[in-house]
Amino acid sequence: MNATVRVSVVALLCLAAAACAKKQEVKPTPPPEAPTATAPAETNGAFTPADLQTNPCLRTRVIYFDFDKSDIQSQFDNIVACHAKYLRDRPMARMTIEGNTDERGTAEYNLGLGERRGNALASALEADGASADQIKVVSYGKERPVCREHNESCWHLNRRDNIVYTVE
Repeated sequence: MNATVRVSVVALLCLAAAACAKKQEVKPTPPPEAPTATAPAETNGAFTPADLQTNPCLRTRVIYFDFDKSDIQSQFDNIVACHAKYLRDRPMARMTIEGNTDERGTAEYNLGLGERRGNALASALEADGASADQIKVVSYGKERPVCREHNESCWHLNRRDNIVYTVE
């Protein structure tokens, strides 16, 4: 009986110590950063449709924007150059640029801002040698968010142009 009491007391002390332990604070994971621009892969020849899946630069198909801005940030210059080279190398290739915004602002304003963002990317691609005939711009404004939370890190993810190849 003495052993039973001792085991019970030890178990009670362990339970009390565990109950008094300080809870570890769970820190939320930070939102993903905008991808850093990767240098265009050096190719001796022309890009092929397979490169859309294998080339890291061509696989990056999202360009992010600052709040209420439509200019392409310099960190995306190499990505723009890669996609322009792909379009130059493949004259039959076609892409749609989908302009998007965060939820702030009216629907009409955001549709216009999404279009300005898409046109800014189209102009940058054309300046790097892509043909205007290969590029179509559509604006979805705030209608197609990738993140539905109401905070800056989420809004940043929604301020974007998506590059969608319709003909590779």
